[in-house]
Amino acid sequence: MSVTADAADTVQERTRSRVQPREGGPTSGRRWFLPLVLTVVSLIWLFPLLLALVNSFRDYAYTARNGYVSWGGFTLDNYKNAWERGDFALHFWNSFIITVPAVLLTLFLSACVAFVVARFSWKVNFALLGFFMAANLLPPQALLIPVYRMFRAIEVPFWFSESGTLLNSFQGLILVNVAFQTGFCAFVLSNYMKALPRELYESAVIDGASVTRQFFQITLPLCRPALAALAVLQTTWIYNEFFWATVLLQQGDKYPVTSSLNNLQGQFFTDNNLVAAGSIIIAVPTLVIFFVLQRHFVAGLTLGATKG
Repeated sequence: MSVTADAADTVQERTRSRVQPREGGPTSGRRWFLPLVLTVVSLIWLFPLLLALVNSFRDYAYTARNGYVSWGGFTLDNYKNAWERGDFALHFWNSFIITVPAVLLTLFLSACVAFVVARFSWKVNFALLGFFMAANLLPPQALLIPVYRMFRAIEVPFWFSESGTLLNSFQGLILVNVAFQTGFCAFVLSNYMKALPRELYESAVIDGASVTRQFFQITLPLCRPALAALAVLQTTWIYNEFFWATVLLQQGDKYPVTSSLNNLQGQFFTDNNLVAAGSIIIAVPTLVIFFVLQRHFVAGLTLGATKG
């Protein structure tokens, strides 16, 4: 009996030692090392942003005397001057006209493509999805000349575009953004729709629901987290896009808000604090959208992370 009791005590002691490691062991070291590394990396990544935020509230004359890594000289004039010199009211409206229709049209078309690829077993499904993904495989610079010449050659009614072509029009810029972003969204949504239970659609077919009704009343409501996550990403990408706006728009009064920073640069001198204030103003809408849709955005990113 004593031998059996000693053996049982030994087993229990080993079990406790495995469950509760001794202080100073390898597991306890990992507990503080990983948070320390993440904190350092976060500070390094945030340092330029925080420096720009601080200096956007500071007078340039003060920073010229004391350097950017100093404290003092705070003022709100940079934001007022940046808004007036950059003509932000006009360019914000231009970005709104470009971004909102482009995001809505991209999400709708990509949802249609993803629904077809995910719900119907056609031989051309993979080729169809690859065709839409092809726009994401080429750099925009490689398509600059052909897209420019194509848009210049396509004639449209003057009520559609003041120039008579797709050049120098918001509609042309919206079409380009939709063409380049639909493939990525269709790829993401198709993978998400494939994970939806087929029993839902089988029950809908038995109840007499058409394909259109299945798409609008079953698929789209269930894809709300994924659509919200993509909406945040697409709004950020299209809102910050400047390459195609520079190529396809030929009038300064039609440029999006990202072009307002060019108006803040002088010919011989640039007030970096003024530019920092303008950059913060431009970043505010995307931050607002992210915080409004944060819950859906995080849910869309973590879909499929766990089962059960």
